[in-house]
Amino acid sequence: MTSQATTTQTLVQFEKRHIMPIPENERTGSVRSLFAIWVGINMLPLTVVTGAIATGSFGLSIGWSIVAILTGNVIGAFGAALHASQGPHLGIPQMLQARAQFGFYGGSLLAVIALLMFLGFFASILIVAKDSLLAVFPDLNPVAVIVVFAAIGITIAVYGYDLLRKAMVVLSIVIAAVVVVAMIMLWFQPAVTTANPEAGFTVAGFFGMLAIGVVWQLAYAPYVSDYSRYLPKDTGPKQAFWATYLGLVLSSVFVMVLGVMLGAADPNNPLGAMGSLLGPFGIVGLLVFAFSAAMINAAELYSGVMCALTAVNSTFRRVITSRTRVITTLVCGVIATAAALAGESDFVTTFQNFVTILLYVLIPWSAINLVDYFVIRKGEYAVDELFQRDGGRYGRWNAIGLSTYAIGIVVQIPFMVTPMFTGPLAEPLGFIDVAWILGFVVSGLVYLILTRLFGKPEVAVVAQSAVTAQR
Repeated sequence: MTSQATTTQTLVQFEKRHIMPIPENERTGSVRSLFAIWVGINMLPLTVVTGAIATGSFGLSIGWSIVAILTGNVIGAFGAALHASQGPHLGIPQMLQARAQFGFYGGSLLAVIALLMFLGFFASILIVAKDSLLAVFPDLNPVAVIVVFAAIGITIAVYGYDLLRKAMVVLSIVIAAVVVVAMIMLWFQPAVTTANPEAGFTVAGFFGMLAIGVVWQLAYAPYVSDYSRYLPKDTGPKQAFWATYLGLVLSSVFVMVLGVMLGAADPNNPLGAMGSLLGPFGIVGLLVFAFSAAMINAAELYSGVMCALTAVNSTFRRVITSRTRVITTLVCGVIATAAALAGESDFVTTFQNFVTILLYVLIPWSAINLVDYFVIRKGEYAVDELFQRDGGRYGRWNAIGLSTYAIGIVVQIPFMVTPMFTGPLAEPLGFIDVAWILGFVVSGLVYLILTRLFGKPEVAVVAQSAVTAQR
């Protein structure tokens, strides 16, 4: 009995650290495993649907779709990878670090925003995974499918990082093989290769898809350090950066291009096109996508829980334990599953609105975090003080960070281009979405200037392992 328990513990270790810093002797991650995580996390039917927006919704040709997707992902992943490089140095989850820029309580506001994003993606992935399975077995009960897939993701998230990491390594290889074969087979399908006379290049469509590529990558920024914090400190930020960057770009572009091809064949149902065009292999591919999505989806829930625990830790005077993490995982999983069950109708339009709004709210945080880490503090943080209820040197509320974030949101409003709202300055620009560019630049500059003018002087600190906070 003891031997079996020991073996099980060795194969899959139950996570106990939650939001606390990862000690050096428990950092079991490697550059290869980090790369596999970010390759695997994009091997989703949701990535396929996102790529299909280029040809299906924006009406771009296959060539221009690929250029827009490649450009957007290359730009967005740079920001996400810069955030990932912070993990090995500080050893803490990404959004907990927001306390340094927004204060102990102010950081919770940003953590809640990120939590809503993670739950939104968890729900979206459940819906698309369900669609993949129902494309093969249309008589299945969609509610039951969503519930079962949600249970798989919740279970993996409960176990935590170690099971996630090991599952990603296997899944990334299996799904990559499926995508490669599917793309080769699609090039021999006239429905894909025959040029659509209405498809081509439009400025609004190109930049709209480019913006979706950017936000797809920046959506990972609030949790890249959740995984890179498991790298040994000696591994260094450079390895964390490149493992994250290459993993995100290669997998995102790779799978989105499959979506571009399927969207060209059937703009309204790209996943259904995979089954109808590729015959038995398409059916196998849809099954692989469906069940792998249920497993990979655990990463969204896991990082959402890190954000939820950050907010809980700020709001309630209680110690975060493994029991707290498990209960929070179950609660967040149930909420996201309920959202999936309620949001099945008109999914593509709803999801497109979701990612567009997500870009606007993530951009100011990303700019503030990167300027604070790389320009102002140069990576030197008192990690122990991030866990103090008075915020230590970072305070309870950071007026500079919070006001800059508000300015970053407001400055984007006149230029926003969404189905729900279009800013007054969008039409003169041909409805090209430049709001996110302005939001990033203005947020970074304002935060830098205000901090230089009004920020409290701090003595240099060395990033600590938060030994005090762990007690």
